[in-house]
Amino acid sequence: MLHLPLARAQLDRKAELRTDPLALQQLESNGIFYKFYDGNFFTADGGLAKFAFDQKPTGEHETFFLGVDDSGVGHFLWSQKDAPSGDVQLASLRQIAGAISATEIGIAVQGQGLALWHGSHPRCARCGRETKSFDGGYLRRCDEGHQHHPRTDPAVIVLVKDRQDRILLGHQGSWDEGRFSTFAGFVEPGESFEAAVIREVQEEAGVGVTELVYLGSQPWPFPASVMIAFEAITDDPERARADGSEITEIGWWSRDSIKADIDSGRLRLPPFVSVARAMINRWYGPSHREDLRSKDSWR
Repeated sequence: MLHLPLARAQLDRKAELRTDPLALQQLESNGIFYKFYDGNFFTADGGLAKFAFDQKPTGEHETFFLGVDDSGVGHFLWSQKDAPSGDVQLASLRQIAGAISATEIGIAVQGQGLALWHGSHPRCARCGRETKSFDGGYLRRCDEGHQHHPRTDPAVIVLVKDRQDRILLGHQGSWDEGRFSTFAGFVEPGESFEAAVIREVQEEAGVGVTELVYLGSQPWPFPASVMIAFEAITDDPERARADGSEITEIGWWSRDSIKADIDSGRLRLPPFVSVARAMINRWYGPSHREDLRSKDSWR
């Protein structure tokens, strides 16, 4: 299985406490809080800034319960709508993910996913009335009683290989030159993960795949996905072609050619926090992974 950098949640989410206002109030009084504004976290000393209950934002904000740690301390996120004042440090999850602890990774991924979902659902999808947050942030409800829960959109991501153990990567037209990655796409209604893998590779790269192997999954809150990772084999590598729409260029790489193209600057791999990079690193091999690790990656 893959070791995925964003799949490292360590808090006990204590879902049974979300509907217990008294229990949440008790946890809040001695809890640890984090602040989120406009897609960014408040940071300090290279990690997430931590606040006490009496340091809550003065402006409009929502409070989300994230869980408790091994010592029983509650952790919460304040998602504030007013711009912060004073000398504060803000950073995105993409910027800090490679430097913070496993516990903070889990907090940041969970907190950002919740905050972005709440920010995009201020009104009821059924009646259009204003919605408010309940159950520690895991429910929004309007005055008519219609309920909405945070959603996560499943997406498959696949590393395609041929029988010579080369990998197939694709370039999207909107990306910078030299930026290549694995193939991915959202799971459609009524579709299994495996069927989505086969469809996406056929659509984007023009080849059929077999021998699908599940590698792991990782939350990807940009804004609300979970990536389900597979490897697959194609027996028709010569038929691979870009779809010309989403994917404008594709190519096959061996271990020697991928290192050479990275060293020359012709190829840029996905960021270290991504599932795609983890799959490529796994294929390249643990004994020589340093050959790829020090190279520049895009965000």
